[in-house]
Amino acid sequence: MAQSITTPAPHGGRAIEPSALSLRLTRRRQLRLLALAVPLVLYLLLVFGYPLLAFLSRGVFDPGLTATHVQELTGSGIALKIILITFRTAATVTLGCLLLGYPVAYLLSSLSPRRANLLMILVLVPFWTSILVRTYAWMVILGNAGLINNLLLALHLIASPVPLLFNTFSVHVGMIHVLLPFMVLTLYSVMQRIDRNLLRAGQSLGATPWQTFVRVFLPLSMPGVFGGCVLVFILSLGFYITPQLLGGTTDYLISMFITLQINELLNWGYAALLAAVLLVSTLVIFAIASRFVQLDRLYGGRT
Repeated sequence: MAQSITTPAPHGGRAIEPSALSLRLTRRRQLRLLALAVPLVLYLLLVFGYPLLAFLSRGVFDPGLTATHVQELTGSGIALKIILITFRTAATVTLGCLLLGYPVAYLLSSLSPRRANLLMILVLVPFWTSILVRTYAWMVILGNAGLINNLLLALHLIASPVPLLFNTFSVHVGMIHVLLPFMVLTLYSVMQRIDRNLLRAGQSLGATPWQTFVRVFLPLSMPGVFGGCVLVFILSLGFYITPQLLGGTTDYLISMFITLQINELLNWGYAALLAAVLLVSTLVIFAIASRFVQLDRLYGGRT
């Protein structure tokens, strides 16, 4: 029967078992790592946490405890309509990014690493350009005297310029252009880990390429689809610059409504309550999504 080996204690003290000694060393290492993180945590609480809580508290403390802003939100059909428009726009933009990004990510995952890295540069190029610059570029392209209308007029396909700007179409084009790389990168991170031998095995058993894609590849890529949709949807909820410059009167999102309350109406309390609604909605969506998919692993939090 094996006996436990103990480590002799110095100065005649009680011996310490290896398991207890390793536990103490692990705890000391964790405390050292925690001590290194304390300055960063304090900095984030000071420059981010406190201002955020101070601003959000205005929704119910303006200046004293009040339910005026809550009543204004629940009783205002305009605010509820803007919230619905925001969620609808986020959903359609997410769907557009998925439809456009899935084939691109599939192509990248099918190529050799060298070719995939070369094509990945094209996906990452938009990150090197300011969102404001890209939005102004779409204003030039979609305007009445823009590239698309001039091309259609030159080809005699239209008799007068088509209204492509300052409407829902232009908002979706601009937002999808900005958010598409996030969808592609999320999908690609999952697809590149799928074993292609599974597809070859399915085809060797008589399945067509389409059947192996639908029954094998597509289910295995669903974590990337789910994670990419969650990421793009959350980012779409707080978009401001693109819908502000490209949108029309029917494309008024909650971020624009918050800006109006602060800059024009000086209604900081109501703006804080709207911001709290947006923040809580984002956290709830993220919490629900994390129940189905391990988003921390998907986004590189752990292996």
